[in-house]
Amino acid sequence: MTKAVRSRFWHSDGRRLSGLSTLLLLLPFFAVIAFVFIYPIAQLLVISFIEPHPTLDNYARVIDNPVHARVLMRTLWTAALVTALSVVLGFPVAYYMSRARGALAAFVAVCVILPLWSSVLVRTAAWSFLFQRNGLINSALMALGLTSEPFKLLYTQSAVVIAMTHVLLPFMVLPIYGALRSIPNDYARAAAVLGASRLRTFLEVILPLSLPGVVSGSLLVFLTALGFFITPALLGSPQEMMISTLVSKQIREVLDWPFAAALVGVLTAFVTLLAIVFSKTLRFDRLMGGAS
Repeated sequence: MTKAVRSRFWHSDGRRLSGLSTLLLLLPFFAVIAFVFIYPIAQLLVISFIEPHPTLDNYARVIDNPVHARVLMRTLWTAALVTALSVVLGFPVAYYMSRARGALAAFVAVCVILPLWSSVLVRTAAWSFLFQRNGLINSALMALGLTSEPFKLLYTQSAVVIAMTHVLLPFMVLPIYGALRSIPNDYARAAAVLGASRLRTFLEVILPLSLPGVVSGSLLVFLTALGFFITPALLGSPQEMMISTLVSKQIREVLDWPFAAALVGVLTAFVTLLAIVFSKTLRFDRLMGGAS
């Protein structure tokens, strides 16, 4: 190998790959992503514009029909509610994880990560068992005398939100934990030396520096919740239909592929817009790298 060719693939120190070498190694990965992800979505978007003939009627149906507009708004509201609950529940867990040491830290980490290794379907089925009319929750409430008859828990919006929050909670805890772990302990000690109380140190030092993790986790949970299918389908009723269920119904029952493609196009446009807004206001490398 000549020196000129070698310089194209390696840096001068001979230990690191050049940008060209890195690009060549990543080409198979990009090719797979383009084939299994970008190409199918592009095909769907094309269908939404050209069938039954070149038109925007499929998108007009999404906006004009009040039922479809309500499904879209309900999806956004559910995703926002799940995200807010995940922040409220996930931040204390992440904070405790970042402060725990030894076997206790390992135990808490396993409790957070272990649900990720189980199927979403299994976890949703477990919640459906708990929410049944004669399930554990209603039995406990009646045994404690808090109610004289079972509540309707299954097939409600509350059941969908609770189960989705449980499923997506680890995706909120882990980014916040990474941000909290990246905050040097010297900051808290310096604040204490200057006379700040623990509450003031948390509010003015720890919390602001952990915000990149909160934003990163919120973005991850919100975007995932927008496309959730199994949990709303099993725990919700037709009155709580979300956009993923509507897309499935249009494809499998109505066989209206152009309208289903338009629904996917609206959701894709919203997600893309949201990603652009976040990328303009917050640097993604900072989101992924915590508070550094």
